[in-house]
Amino acid sequence: MPHTTPACPQCGLENTYPDGSNYVCPDCAFEWPQVADAADTDADASDGIVRDANGNPLADGDAVILVKDLKVKGSSSTLKKGTKIKSIRLVDGADGHNVDCKTDLGSMLLKSEFLKKA
Repeated sequence: MPHTTPACPQCGLENTYPDGSNYVCPDCAFEWPQVADAADTDADASDGIVRDANGNPLADGDAVILVKDLKVKGSSSTLKKGTKIKSIRLVDGADGHNVDCKTDLGSMLLKSEFLKKA
């Protein structure tokens, strides 16, 4: 019977076995998820493409719409759901703030997860 469990990604030995939803290596005690799709999804999220709340890729110059009310940090103002923002610029911002744009309240950095392509 052929060996159906993968070799351990940590130590490379093939003495692995399934345990619940993980594979386990008894040689180095490393555990990793059996579901390859979850790892592929994580790779898609970190492929360098900025995506909106629906998974559509965003590009510089796109128009977007807010999918959630957002409180403006350091202010009592709120950006309302449904607000259209034109001419976004993609940036590599801190804490996932990857969209630079101009709103009625001034220039801001937003997270793409709260936007959808217009």
